Amino acid sequence: MPFFMVNDCRLFFTVQGQGTPILFIHPPVLTHFNFEYQIKELSKKFQVITFDIRGHGRSSFSKQSVTYPLIAEDMKQLLDHLKIQKTYICGYSIGGSVALEFLLSYPDRALGGIVISGMSEVNNWYLKNKIALAMSLAKIKALSVLAVTTSWSNSKTRSSFWRMLKEQHKGAVQNMEQYYRYSLSYNCTNKLEKIKNPVLLVYGQKDQLFHHYAKLMHDKLPQSELKGIQQVKHQIPTKAAFEINDLIKQFIFTHEEKWNK
Repeated sequence: MPFFMVNDCRLFFTVQGQGTPILFIHPPVLTHFNFEYQIKELSKKFQVITFDIRGHGRSSFSKQSVTYPLIAEDMKQLLDHLKIQKTYICGYSIGGSVALEFLLSYPDRALGGIVISGMSEVNNWYLKNKIALAMSLAKIKALSVLAVTTSWSNSKTRSSFWRMLKEQHKGAVQNMEQYYRYSLSYNCTNKLEKIKNPVLLVYGQKDQLFHHYAKLMHDKLPQSELKGIQQVKHQIPTKAAFEINDLIKQFIFTHEEKWNK
């Protein structure tokens, strides 16, 4: 299995396919396995890279507190390890915030960004309460409850539910709680205008809680495209895999055509 060391942490990653690279970022509790449909389909055209964030899945426990800047640094280290100079950065849910952090911190390492059901800040009381609940479960080490809940909501089939659950049980709840905690204080909204890379924003039409985040980022990002997917809520990578994979293909192919002119 592919692993690489970053200081005191052993990180798991996967690489499949050839072509333009895309690096995927998962939210707390979930793992690289959440992108199984992207790995399978997009690797036919692109080089798909996934990894387990510190303390998640097959990656080891992190003595350093898990923060967005630390995850972004790990991503840069992974790209260095793979000898990849530039890549598209794709983050799902809270992973979308990490994608924005990477674009702000290492713009020269990015070809563009893809934010799926993401946000630049948590400014809604309902979402804050949901994150606080997840943090409380992590604090009391209720990994089984967290894992079952996230696996059930993000899986498409019974077999994928069990495989997703198995991967999540390997993680460390302390690092998951840290990842959740950082999301509550993170706010890059006023910095979005500094992101010059093209960014694709994708949201489910039924994910009404996140519609204002979509508009907020679309208004502030200099180069953004906003797309909606009908009949789906938050869990786009698994519940609307065909649609999101098609949007990612279109986005990358369109910008590659512009650069090649």
